[in-house]
Amino acid sequence: MSKSRTKISDRVFELVATGLVEALERGTEAWPLPEPPMSDPEFPALPPTSPHGLFESALGILNVDRGMFDRHLNTVVELLVPHRMNLSDDPYEIHQKWLARRVGDVAQRLLFYIANDWLAQAFDPHAPNTDRWWLSIALLNGLSTVPHGQPVHQGYHLVESIALAERPGSWHTQPDAGPQHMDWNPNAVMPRMTSTLVAHENGVRAAQWLMQCLENGDLNRRLLLIEWVRLLLERKSLVEPLGLKALLLRRAADPSQDVAVKTTTCLAKAIEADRGFGHELVLRLHQRTETAVQRAMGDVLPRLFRRLAEDALPLLDAMLQSEDEVVLAAASATVGDVKYLDKEAWADRLRQLVDHPLPIVRRNVVPNLREYIDHDPSDARGLFKDLWNDGDEVVRTRLRELLLRMEEVASEHFASQILALQSAGADLEPLWEPLLLRRKARCQAWKTWLAGEGEQPQSTEMSVHVSSREAPSELPNLEDALRSLDD
Repeated sequence: MSKSRTKISDRVFELVATGLVEALERGTEAWPLPEPPMSDPEFPALPPTSPHGLFESALGILNVDRGMFDRHLNTVVELLVPHRMNLSDDPYEIHQKWLARRVGDVAQRLLFYIANDWLAQAFDPHAPNTDRWWLSIALLNGLSTVPHGQPVHQGYHLVESIALAERPGSWHTQPDAGPQHMDWNPNAVMPRMTSTLVAHENGVRAAQWLMQCLENGDLNRRLLLIEWVRLLLERKSLVEPLGLKALLLRRAADPSQDVAVKTTTCLAKAIEADRGFGHELVLRLHQRTETAVQRAMGDVLPRLFRRLAEDALPLLDAMLQSEDEVVLAAASATVGDVKYLDKEAWADRLRQLVDHPLPIVRRNVVPNLREYIDHDPSDARGLFKDLWNDGDEVVRTRLRELLLRMEEVASEHFASQILALQSAGADLEPLWEPLLLRRKARCQAWKTWLAGEGEQPQSTEMSVHVSSREAPSELPNLEDALRSLDD
């Protein structure tokens, strides 16, 4: 081994040994440990008599099995080091300083690799090692301290493995090939793979013990638990056995608003797993008055509409009455989803938003106007007129661009709108200015028609074509001609 490799290996080994003991100390605070899901009937499991015995056993295995440590160290280093153009270079030498600054991260990953190894030995179908079980479950509990990084991504897989009583990564998780995959065959007719994962009774009890430890822990551990639950909801065969529904309902009422905010990320999958339960969870979170929770509910509102349909309408209406600007912005941006349920109710809500005192709410109305004018060509609710007279420049600009596009493709609608605006005494000059620059002849034609001195212009078949009514003299130079083609 090179000198740089030996130096880094020794430093990481020291950190791993220290971290192993510290993690086991935290993991054994909840004593006794759960029984192993698998054991050899000829060799009944003997639970450890004290946490101290586990510490000594873990350090002994780490010191004796240095080959396991070196193997995992090489794997972690290969994953962490930046891309190397020459793959034959020794990463310990090329990236020695870079690794020296990140030995803590390397050690953390190594601890999860060790827990993975011990759990795999505990679930060996031919010779389950119960001694490794006590070590792995305590180590995983002690490593599950923060809601990010390895405790989320590696911890979740280990918890899933425990609930199934299967060695980590030994079950089928590969989806069917789709059009985005190289091995996709559009002519193949294959039955879709169904999940064959079956929860293990003893494994579920052990997983519940671990999840209860996190639920009774500090804020970070409860946040980590919600991250696990969000991922576990993908496994429908584990939702009922692990009691995820009751757990989410309890965390929706968590004293910390941070936990409730994190719980909102589980709503979509919770509804897919059980619509009745998901709706109950939504209502429980909606009842919370913290601003952060209400904002989080506003963020997930579009996904709730797609899953709850009419049951999401009361949530939208309540959010539109909020006093928080962020909640109002999120709710008003979602109001377009109402049109898939009831076009008239959608149009009525747009009418309410047009009169809202907050500019961001009125701005979010404009993207709905194209479909609104198809639904109500006469604009009986007067949305265009009121928005055109709105004092907000963003609203005026967005509406002007919509009217200019309408002039190109729907002259009848455009005519009715500018007539209504003129009758209301609105200033149309901000509309004529860009139209004059883009299509001078069309602008003059519309003004002539409004003055009652000409026929109403009709929409061109393709906006990139110059109208046959425009004389060549109206395009005095190449620049105007190119501008007409661009338009």
